[in-house]
Amino acid sequence: MGVTLDDDARQYLAAFEDVTDVSGQDCLVTDAPTADADERLIVVVSSGRMSEAIGPEGRTVRQYEERVGKPVRLVEDADDPEAFVANALSPAAVYNVTISENDDTVAYVEVADEDRGVAIGSNGRTIEAARTLAQRHFGIDDVQLI
Repeated sequence: MGVTLDDDARQYLAAFEDVTDVSGQDCLVTDAPTADADERLIVVVSSGRMSEAIGPEGRTVRQYEERVGKPVRLVEDADDPEAFVANALSPAAVYNVTISENDDTVAYVEVADEDRGVAIGSNGRTIEAARTLAQRHFGIDDVQLI
């Protein structure tokens, strides 16, 4: 499934690749959910390259954040939708992801009880981002925690 990026997202990805020397697969610019929160970027990093993108002690990703002036969250790409959804909800402990294809394609995600809040995120930001990314990359209509 091909992802179409707008000009801003393409520029953010080019800057990401310039700073980190790691290929970015997608860039999602999320709106601030409240007046107190900031807009942030979510960059989908090529599979197996997450540690390079983060850099030693997080220095590389911090350099990128300074360059773009926004907080950044990284999500590792995956070949299968279950692993991708689990990665999108990280750092929540995901036990299992089941994809159901009836009228809509839904990913049902089993997370540790103590990590439900992490998977949902502040004002629902994390799960909403996971839903958007799952739709863009695998055509999944919804992500639900069970």
